[in-house]
Amino acid sequence: MAFPPSFLAELAARNPIEDVVGQYVNLRRSGSNLFGLCPFHGEKTASFSVSPDKGIFYCFGCHKGGSVINFEMEIEGLSYPDAVRALAKRAGMEVPEDEQYQNRYRLQERLWALSKEAARFFNAQLYTPAGAEGLAYAQKRGMPKSTLTKFGIGFAPDSWSALCDAMREKGYTDEELKGAGLASVSQKNDHIYDRFRNRLMFPIIDIRGNVIGFGGRVMDNSTPKYLNSPETVIFNKRKNLFALNLAKKSKLDYMILVEGYMDAVALHQYGFDCAVASLGTSLTEEHAALLSRYTEQVMLIYDGDEAGQNATKRAIPMLEKAGLQVKVLQMRDAKDPDEFLKKFGADRFRLLLEEASNRVEYQLRAIQKKYNLKEDDQRIQFISEAAEFISTLGNAVSREIYGGRVAEAAGITPESMKIEVNKAFKRCVAREKKKQERIDLSPAAALQPKDRNIRYDNIKSAMAEESVLAMILREPALIDGCGGLAPECFSSAILGRAYEQLCKAHADGCEATLAALTDFTPEEMAHIARIAQRHDGPVSDQALADCIRTITTEHQSRTAAKDDGDLLAFRQQLFAQKGLKT
Repeated sequence: MAFPPSFLAELAARNPIEDVVGQYVNLRRSGSNLFGLCPFHGEKTASFSVSPDKGIFYCFGCHKGGSVINFEMEIEGLSYPDAVRALAKRAGMEVPEDEQYQNRYRLQERLWALSKEAARFFNAQLYTPAGAEGLAYAQKRGMPKSTLTKFGIGFAPDSWSALCDAMREKGYTDEELKGAGLASVSQKNDHIYDRFRNRLMFPIIDIRGNVIGFGGRVMDNSTPKYLNSPETVIFNKRKNLFALNLAKKSKLDYMILVEGYMDAVALHQYGFDCAVASLGTSLTEEHAALLSRYTEQVMLIYDGDEAGQNATKRAIPMLEKAGLQVKVLQMRDAKDPDEFLKKFGADRFRLLLEEASNRVEYQLRAIQKKYNLKEDDQRIQFISEAAEFISTLGNAVSREIYGGRVAEAAGITPESMKIEVNKAFKRCVAREKKKQERIDLSPAAALQPKDRNIRYDNIKSAMAEESVLAMILREPALIDGCGGLAPECFSSAILGRAYEQLCKAHADGCEATLAALTDFTPEEMAHIARIAQRHDGPVSDQALADCIRTITTEHQSRTAAKDDGDLLAFRQQLFAQKGLKT
């Protein structure tokens, strides 16, 4: 939805970015900017900056950035219109909403309400004759009524229409039932039927307390064993975690990440109220970023089978990229946390957590499992692979410590292992040096945006375009000096769009600030915020004029080249028609 520039300008003015961010981040002034620990990734050194003058936030660690609206979107997981609504409510402002957005928001509210009613229906069914099997199964799995109530666990009867009929009586339509992912459509007659049947039901609740979907565990041998809600207007499995609405309140200084609903429920039941589970999908970068808002350390506990171990290997770099410290817990004498807790209890599990291995220990253990160390050739392969891995560790002390452990496991001297690690380290350094040399030989590559989806075709022009935007965002009045600089002159589409919207805001009598930029992705806004924070050169009419000259000159060169190309193509076509050679 497009909001009027005047409204967005007032929204930004009445929601100072330092005040909004200050609700989540402890900020300290350093010069003209404020700094604090980034709320989007774990860090110990403050790299998260807020510029009150520019109305911009930017993290030099994870590279998220943008306006106060973008911050509200990121921190609360909201869409752009919903973030605007939230900030407007904070400032006591009326939101100018068009009919399309009103309809969309009304639909969301209806689906939230419908999903909540469905959760109540499933929970009530658990205590009826139709839900007897589900209740018996829950009790068999050691879940008392208090746990069932805490998680809102229920039962979907073995019926094709029980839920649909009940929701219709409450005034919900077939389209809404389909939209909430609660009903499927028959291929035979286009009639709808209950998506979940004969299943123990786990409501999925977002961090704001809305029921957004369900996971259902089948009671018989039907497949799939677990069935989840499809993607809907209110449910995105890549951006939500089961039980995070509860885990975010935990006083424990870590979070436990498990594979299944039952594992998360069991952990909460035994006092580990920081457990969450992914929603029928592999861990995503969105999941990792979400976790980093609430903790600095994650205990990763996936199943011990091959699939679980592969999932662990994929998850570790994602979590570390989000700035999280990762420890991996190895289950012994049990296939999952639920089984372990029931067999050995909470105290024994707590000891397992204390013994959890870090990422390096886990990786070395995984490498060792691949080889039979009683055979010399496999022992040599183990030493070689382990040395290559250890060489990637940046700390010399770490390389020596873990090299010593590998030496002990392989039955060789620490000195011999040190030689192998040093050889591998030199190879690693050489590779990085060659990589850097390639970058140095092509300095333009270093100037390209970090996001590969945002690339510059003309570096010379793009640098001037960046400077123009940065100067305008620092001194909005400078836009009057842009004269005949048209957005079409910009070589970069994203920079041209940003410039166009700033000009439009200025023409409408609003200040040309970051808040005037709409319809940009979070990645694009972060890029523009980075530009505004990075360019600290002179701000003057002359500097602006120099940049404009570069942009227009480069635009003329591109236009001329295109015209020459078109003329050549026309000439070749003409000669071909006449049967002549060019």
